[in-house]
Amino acid sequence: MAVLVGLAQLNLRLGDLDGNAEMVLAAYDEAERAGAQVVVFSELTVTGYPPEDLLLKPAFVEGAAAALERIAARTGSVPAVVGFPEDSGAGGPVRLWNSAALCWDGAVRGVFRKHLLPNYAVFDEQRYFVPGTDVGPLLAVDGVAVGVSICEDLWGPPRTADAAADDGGLPSIVGGEADTSPALAQVAMGAQVLVNLNGSPYRRGKQADREAVARTRAATLGVPVVYVNQVGGQDELVFDGNSFVTDASGQVICRLEAFTPQVAVCEVPLAGEPDAAGGVLAALHDPLEEVWQALVVATRDYVRKNGFTDVAVGLSGGIDSSAVAAIAADALGPGHVHGVSMPSRYSSQGSRTDAEQLAKNLGIDFRTVPIEPAHAALAGMLDAPAAPGGSATEIAAADLTDQNLQSRIRGVLLMALSNRFGWLVLTTGNKTETSVGYTTLYGDTAGAYAVIRDVPKLLVYELCEWRNRRGDGERIPQACIDKPPSAELRPDQRDDQSLPPYELLDPLVEAYVEGDLSAAEMLDVAQQLSADPDVVHRVTRLVDIAEYKRRQSPPGPRITAKSFGKDRRMPITNFFR
Repeated sequence: MAVLVGLAQLNLRLGDLDGNAEMVLAAYDEAERAGAQVVVFSELTVTGYPPEDLLLKPAFVEGAAAALERIAARTGSVPAVVGFPEDSGAGGPVRLWNSAALCWDGAVRGVFRKHLLPNYAVFDEQRYFVPGTDVGPLLAVDGVAVGVSICEDLWGPPRTADAAADDGGLPSIVGGEADTSPALAQVAMGAQVLVNLNGSPYRRGKQADREAVARTRAATLGVPVVYVNQVGGQDELVFDGNSFVTDASGQVICRLEAFTPQVAVCEVPLAGEPDAAGGVLAALHDPLEEVWQALVVATRDYVRKNGFTDVAVGLSGGIDSSAVAAIAADALGPGHVHGVSMPSRYSSQGSRTDAEQLAKNLGIDFRTVPIEPAHAALAGMLDAPAAPGGSATEIAAADLTDQNLQSRIRGVLLMALSNRFGWLVLTTGNKTETSVGYTTLYGDTAGAYAVIRDVPKLLVYELCEWRNRRGDGERIPQACIDKPPSAELRPDQRDDQSLPPYELLDPLVEAYVEGDLSAAEMLDVAQQLSADPDVVHRVTRLVDIAEYKRRQSPPGPRITAKSFGKDRRMPITNFFR
């Protein structure tokens, strides 16, 4: 015997209660026509995930309840499992359950309430929700008992859902005293299939962790597991979908396309039954393709869901702006991307021609706006150059002032173009440079969305090389990849004059930012990398003092285990080292 389960992997619009309800009903009808005996949606389907402080607005919660009623009223004999925020009736701001409604024959027939509320990394659920306590009800699907749970409930032990271990550390805990998953009690009650609703944001390597956990659950409990996730970008988060099904032995028998809205029906065999047909089994993406697609989807949804059609990117001829322009072209189409070259007196001819060649390769609009007139005028207003006899400190300060002035002029021009044409400005800073403050506040941080904010510098190079191997020609000129990185804000400038080599800087930033090490603990990392302790101390200090810049910078998509923003909330005024 097998159950035909519909997996509805949707790109929801957060807060669009009516639009999401219509999307749910269209997916329900599609799955029902394809023969589904039950249709499963993602976590907080009605609202989109994560709704954050919209959940503190009573009218929002009431609107979600009304939207759920409209969905339930349209259901027939095929059950729909739909996520929604449920008012517990308790007073105070933390008054909600994170719930899954079991709907059929025109009404909500049962509700499961999430037990385990993650409060780490990007998750902040204990701010809004109270935990459920009932492990049921079980859903009857043509005589088959189905257990319903939500996201973290499948993992069980605390903090495992984003643990660094490939399997979340789960196998050593399953079935033990620390295993708090309601799935155990559901199977003990007779559940023959487990379905799990998710709002699981993307990070590199996350799908392998999810599947490892589901396979372990299935094999240990002896029941199939159905895992449904949403897709699409939402501010700093991007959801990859990758919904899947395992059979009772833990083998993945169905997987939906990553980053793609999709409705599919999977034939799920019960334990002890002959193998069923399963369903679509999409291949996992190449790791670099996965990151690229995450950035493309995040950019597309941020732009379009916020009501824009076109973007502007400042093109320097360097690797970072080249990557951002290529991602934008893939996300929005070349006709919606406007590259702006803003050469200064220090811009090399090669950089100017590389920027123009990039635009030609991508097929995007290209225009040149020299900044020299503004640079000369503003520098003249400032008494900018230090006197030849000035101290080294005065000369250095004047030099830095002049460099930042150029960057800020460019930021002003890009925002002016945004005002004039309605373009959304994409910034081009990568994670490594953002970490150590190698950015100009109100200059290259000026814009609405920081596409590669969470992408380390060396990964930017890997992504560009991968994109050029895609088979549609050289998108990013090889000269942009090969040239030594430089801000070109003074004569013969190179990044390695101000920063350690990126081959050293990237792992240092990863250890300090993502590893949550102290400055003292970083000395052990210095030894492992054969790095000068003074260099490591300087890097950690730069990360610490740049917090005020990051707090004022635009959001960007999360692709690592710890990004700046939701993941890492450091005080600006901070004396701990």
